[in-house]
Amino acid sequence: MLSIEEALKAILDHATPLTPVTMPLDEAAGLVLAEDVIAHGNVPPFANSAMDGFAVQAADIQQASEATPVRLHILEDVPAGSVATQPVRPGTAIRIMTGAPLPDGADTVVHVEVTRTEGNDVLILLALKNAVNVRRAGEDMKDGATVLTAGTVLRPGEVGVCAAAGHATVTVYPRARVAVLTTGSELVDTAQVPGPGQIRDANAHSLRAQVAAMGAEPVVFARVPDTRKAVRSALEQALVQTDVVLTNGGVSVGDYDFVKDVLQEMGAKLVFWRVKQKPGKPMAFWTMGSKRIVGLPGNPVSSMVCAEEYVRPLVRRMMGHALLYRPVRTTILDERYAKGADAGRAHFVRVRLQERDGALHAALTGSQGSGILTSMALATGIAVLPEETPVVEAGQTVHVQLTDLPEDH
Repeated sequence: MLSIEEALKAILDHATPLTPVTMPLDEAAGLVLAEDVIAHGNVPPFANSAMDGFAVQAADIQQASEATPVRLHILEDVPAGSVATQPVRPGTAIRIMTGAPLPDGADTVVHVEVTRTEGNDVLILLALKNAVNVRRAGEDMKDGATVLTAGTVLRPGEVGVCAAAGHATVTVYPRARVAVLTTGSELVDTAQVPGPGQIRDANAHSLRAQVAAMGAEPVVFARVPDTRKAVRSALEQALVQTDVVLTNGGVSVGDYDFVKDVLQEMGAKLVFWRVKQKPGKPMAFWTMGSKRIVGLPGNPVSSMVCAEEYVRPLVRRMMGHALLYRPVRTTILDERYAKGADAGRAHFVRVRLQERDGALHAALTGSQGSGILTSMALATGIAVLPEETPVVEAGQTVHVQLTDLPEDH
């Protein structure tokens, strides 16, 4: 069996980035740029007004105040999208709206709040320096400049930069397509009332939600009954249609656990099977050409924890992300935790976090059994207890992954 560190390294060593694609900008939010973004033109393309007000020459208004306003003659109005037909001359002003091009001759915009109009004149009530309330051409982006570099995640701000820079399409690493195959003849749909020996298939839904939260695309497949033929058929379809295949169940040593044998028959290369961890000991990982297959245990907590710890960093690296790991904080464990007979394994313990008396405290979410799915719903972090730590006493510190926060390293 591998340690958790060895297992993660083995998976990430096979995390080959997907081939970049060019797609419409509005479909690329959350993805990672595969190429630099170059500005096509200056942004803004011309000097323009940052305020509704009056375009003037600053020299005309240096003595302006509420007590001694400066009177200027209004030549015309320039709304956004229009251009002045004449220049501003000494003693004149042009009424201008936000975003409209700065007229020739003007060097300053007086915001409307410090003006008063009288007929065709405007009274300026405040002295302003040259260039106040003026956006200069190219002050945000210069034509030909690199405004975003390859490897940048397209958050809403970056999407806006791409649009302003003239990019209707971008070249990015695509969303990984991830198959979720839940196996087990005992599984029924969530809308069904389970019969004798049956159970609702929660894993299919929790895993799809996890895949979506990774920024990847979950691909839905029908539940797979425990027959060799059904397992092979599902795997063949999934390997054709997706980049990563998650099998759920069928990787242990039971008589009806066919996933390992079928993948071997299909020519998949087993990288490892079993990890010194709890929950999730029977996890497995294969490669088959460019495809990656993760065999997740069938118990719901084991499945979700392994997806968080291993599948998420795998998928993120395949999608071009540089940050793969959740924030980790040192916290005080509020209660004793003993591994007992499983002392030789690393434990992933679900905890709730609370800031108290200037320190971060962690409390167990209750029973830590691999079938207690509510322990995942209650958790805001996962405490990682190393193999060599058999007991953590109340008040001792542990390292906790903050699973509600985005990756920071």
